[in-house]
Amino acid sequence: MVVRLQNTIRDYAWGSPTALAQLLGVEPDGKPQAEMWMGAHESAPSVLPTGDSLYDAVTAGASDVLGVETAERFEGRFPFLAKLLAAGQPLSIQAHPSRAQAIDGYARDEAAGIPRNAPDRNYKDAWPKPEILIALEPFDALVGFRPLSSTVALLEALAPVGLDGLTQQLRDGKLQEAFTDFMSSDRDSIRPVVAALGEACAQYAGAAFALEVETMAKLCADFPDDPGVLAALLLNRVRLDRFDAVYLPAGNVHAYLHGLGFEVMANSDNVLRGGLTSKYVDVPELVSVVDFEPLDNPVLSATDGVYETGCEYFAVRRVQLEGGEQTVTGVGPRIVCCVAGSVEVGAGGTYDGVTLSAGQSAFAGGPEGPCNLRGSGTAFVVSAR
Repeated sequence: MVVRLQNTIRDYAWGSPTALAQLLGVEPDGKPQAEMWMGAHESAPSVLPTGDSLYDAVTAGASDVLGVETAERFEGRFPFLAKLLAAGQPLSIQAHPSRAQAIDGYARDEAAGIPRNAPDRNYKDAWPKPEILIALEPFDALVGFRPLSSTVALLEALAPVGLDGLTQQLRDGKLQEAFTDFMSSDRDSIRPVVAALGEACAQYAGAAFALEVETMAKLCADFPDDPGVLAALLLNRVRLDRFDAVYLPAGNVHAYLHGLGFEVMANSDNVLRGGLTSKYVDVPELVSVVDFEPLDNPVLSATDGVYETGCEYFAVRRVQLEGGEQTVTGVGPRIVCCVAGSVEVGAGGTYDGVTLSAGQSAFAGGPEGPCNLRGSGTAFVVSAR
């Protein structure tokens, strides 16, 4: 049986005051709305029509909700978390741990007696957080380290005062050392460097790095004493078209800048931050999980609606309907989220009267058959595999 989900909207300060409301077709309330969570994470689980949370349902009977194979594979935990994400302002420079790093970090935080909801706790759970972000409109982001030769060319074009040492470190291939050095700097020492970078961006008249310079100028103005600005200087600046995606495995340093997207990740809330935020920053812990291998092309497109990531925690398919019907196979629990038009959702060849409009979602348990979708609209179907 397929059921409609009631989902929580998180009001983080970086959220857009209008994007989610417009998608849902309701009046904005003037407050930032950052993320709508769909799934069974303990901090903001979806609610079923019975009034029970999906988290409580999984806890009471994982095999019944997830299916026997998925429940065994993920030790009784719902494997993924889906979100609608609306960034009105930049998110923090951040990275997420691998499974082994999360297990170790969670054990250390537990042993230290840090409350799980404490602002200075790094690891909320023992899971990794690989994730995919699929743009629902033009979406701006910083994703993965730019090839060093390109960053050196950018620095040489800008020639900011006080960054000769950074440029030389990158010429010498010392990315990790450079990143660690400036991320560990205090705000007083970083302020003149950011000011010089901002001035260089203001004077730049070239075309080769126009998007990068525009972004850096804004970050320098908005975060004048934040080492995260220099981290942003090292990252690929991407602008995603609708339905283009970025996949972020463990260790990928990134920051979403602006836009509305559909996001899927392993069922974790582990975030290690490095800057562009007022939240807790732990630079040594961040550096310990970062993958410093440069990334040539971070943009991922779907093939026949499927976003191939190789991730073991989730699979994502985009379904486009124009008055027809489509059957979508998948293993384990499924979450279906409509992002345009109207889509009716069923399972096992039958429909249960669940019709979704934009921003609404439905759930099908692991033991149910393949999902059926019909109508005129666009939806994402997320499964365990």
